[in-house]
This record gives sequence, structure tokens and C-alpha cells, in this order.
Amino acid sequence: MSGIESYRDLKVWQLGMDIAVDVYSLTQDYPRDEQFGLTSQTRRAASSVPANIVEGYGRNSKASYVNFLRIAQGSLKELETHVLLAERVGMARSEGTTDILGRCDRLGKMLGSLITKVAASNRLPNAQSRLPAP
Repeated sequence: MSGIESYRDLKVWQLGMDIAVDVYSLTQDYPRDEQFGLTSQTRRAASSVPANIVEGYGRNSKASYVNFLRIAQGSLKELETHVLLAERVGMARSEGTTDILGRCDRLGKMLGSLITKVAASNRLPNAQSRLPAP
């Protein structure tokens, strides 16, 4: 048994949440005039990753789960782009972005692995069916 009782047990969700929390901290230092620009876009992308993982997990369809995991991957790439752009334009320092980007890379690999496992599985994404853990 994989020990997955809830989406909260998914390591991809946990890492996605950790990254989102750190992105909120990182963007606190962004210029005030970017509040509705890059700050908002970066935070939305960061929160979208774990939100899409959960939304797919909560669906009663393997195809939907895989689809939402792919959407999470896209949001993750969007997040990486926003963080890199903030660094390039001087809104964020590499000391603040290096760890986040490294964990984004790790999460991307984990999502890819989970997509492969879910797509190959004959079970649905809920606690009773015990989908493979990432």
C-alpha cells in the first residue's frame, strides 16, 4: 500500500505547496507598482500548481487526473518563467530564486513520473483505489 489517504499525502502536492509559500515570501519584496503585474502573475502560477494537482485528484476519472497534472506542469513552467524574468529585470536576487527554481525542476520531474504512473494504472485517483505514489 502506498499510504495515500488524501491529496495531502501526495509528495507532489506537498512540494508544490512549499514552493508556493516561498514564492509568496519572495514576491513580498517586489516593487509596489508590480502588485497587479508580475507579483500577481507569479503568485497565481505558484498557487495553481498544487491547486491543479488537487483538482485532478478529486476527479473520478484517470483521464481528468492526468489532464490536471499536465496543467500543473504548465503552471510550473509559467512560474519558472516569471521567477527568471523577475531575476533578469532586477526584482529578485539569485539568492532568492535559485532554491525555488531547483525545487521547481524537482517537482517537474515528479509530476512527469506521476503522470506516467497514473496513465499506466487501471485505478481511479481516490483514497480507496490507492493510486501509485509519486
